[in-house]
Amino acid sequence: MPGTPMNGAQPLPNLVLRPLAHVRARFDRWWQARLPASDTLTLTQRNVYILPTRAGFMLAATLLVLLVASINYQLNLGYLLTFLLGGSAVVSTYISHGTLRGLTLVLHPPAAHHAGAPTQLRITLHNARRAPRYGIGLQVYHRPDGAHWVWCDVPGLGSTDVELMLAGLPRGRHTVPALTAETRFPLGIFRVWTVWRPASGVLVYPGAEATPPPLPAGQPHSSGGGAARHVASSEFDGVRPYRRGDPLKSIVWKKAAKTDELVSRDSLQAQHFQLWLDLNETYGATLEQRLSRLCAWVLESEERELDYGLRLPGLELPPEQGETHKRRCLEALALY
Repeated sequence: MPGTPMNGAQPLPNLVLRPLAHVRARFDRWWQARLPASDTLTLTQRNVYILPTRAGFMLAATLLVLLVASINYQLNLGYLLTFLLGGSAVVSTYISHGTLRGLTLVLHPPAAHHAGAPTQLRITLHNARRAPRYGIGLQVYHRPDGAHWVWCDVPGLGSTDVELMLAGLPRGRHTVPALTAETRFPLGIFRVWTVWRPASGVLVYPGAEATPPPLPAGQPHSSGGGAARHVASSEFDGVRPYRRGDPLKSIVWKKAAKTDELVSRDSLQAQHFQLWLDLNETYGATLEQRLSRLCAWVLESEERELDYGLRLPGLELPPEQGETHKRRCLEALALY
């Protein structure tokens, strides 16, 4: 039959839409590459765009019909209504464009997080004008999953914070995607928008394994003498019960708060044995599962206040502890 696709061919509309979508995607990439990357954007007449909406085109068609009918039938009230509505539409053009023009957008650097958790983008909108601004929406530009707009009002000589969520980012370092701000205030017949390319990036750590195995055994220190035995992971805490005369700086106060018993760092054990978290000692089906196990071990070691080192092919971080060392280890796992 005519018009019926044969041999499994795609219908004609799909064949037409696919090239158009490809051309539009290439144009968007070219256009975004020309935009300057910055975490602060001040909107001016150079980067704010305006076009009629569907409602605006319908209003224009309605005004044309009213004008033709008024001319044919010499209706004075028809002229009055036509020019009144037309004047309102012209004034709304200036108001709509002015709602975004002069606004300053500031993106706060997103915090690093583990895979599986949404990325939180906090944006501050500053209004240097005395008049408030209404109906401003923000969204990730051309988001494929159809994320919802976040709408807000900005008071005069004030600011408003808006949060956007990015979900599904894998492990690694990512650039923040292009964002868009839009308004259709006051009549909804004009769409005013801008496209913003932030300069910040977001670091995504591997997701921690839910139930990891015990920590690996402590390895003999390279200068620890003739000690050759390993320390069981369940006993490799690097602490011992408090003894009279131990300096106050050696007391592990966090463990004391949890167990109601004073414990001190075992400097002798720490001198001969070290805890190394080695990728070669993990066993998983995929690299991501092995990195997930190392991530869980890093978090557990830090929680137990152990000195731990990290070994990856081509990278070795010596045993330490603390927030800075934990971030270095997690960043190494994220970028491996």
